[in-house]
Amino acid sequence: MNHYQHPSAIVDEGAQIGKDSRVWHFVHVCSGARIGAGVSLGQNVFVGNRVVIGDRCKIQNNVSVYDNVTLEEGVFCGPSMVFTNVYNPRSLIERKDQYRDTLVKKGATLGANCTIVCGVTIGEFAFVGAGAVINKDVPAYALMVGVPAKQIGWMSEFGEQLDVSANGQAICSHTGATYVVRGNFLEKLDV
Repeated sequence: MNHYQHPSAIVDEGAQIGKDSRVWHFVHVCSGARIGAGVSLGQNVFVGNRVVIGDRCKIQNNVSVYDNVTLEEGVFCGPSMVFTNVYNPRSLIERKDQYRDTLVKKGATLGANCTIVCGVTIGEFAFVGAGAVINKDVPAYALMVGVPAKQIGWMSEFGEQLDVSANGQAICSHTGATYVVRGNFLEKLDV
């Protein structure tokens, strides 16, 4: 075993867990899950069969990552945040053939207690505030808050809100990286 696994965790045979990952107390990883290297699965995390978790993701306590969810590299899932995989569930009606794919791109942050309604894509380095409800696609670098979530600004790759000037440019005060707004999207400029 090339990862740490707490004795109370259950990892079903066939699950793939990358090097240096940590699987903490009371976690359950289903047999079809594919988990990258350097991932942290906090206490009471559930990972479904048809789930892909990229390298260096951090999944905090009490998060269930259900089938058809893909997390690219470096995604942060805050405590008790929620994924769904059926848009209109009913206990009396089987809808496992109606799972919708959810994609969270590289470096995105999903704040504590937020809800991600299935079938959306969250762009690279987007930031979803605590308690927000995402029910539509989120552009890269967007800062989303509220119920339903609305965009209120832009975030740097460092994770700080950008102060966009009148000409549509912003500089990250921590890294010096330059960003520019083009229409409804933010782009990081290569320097």
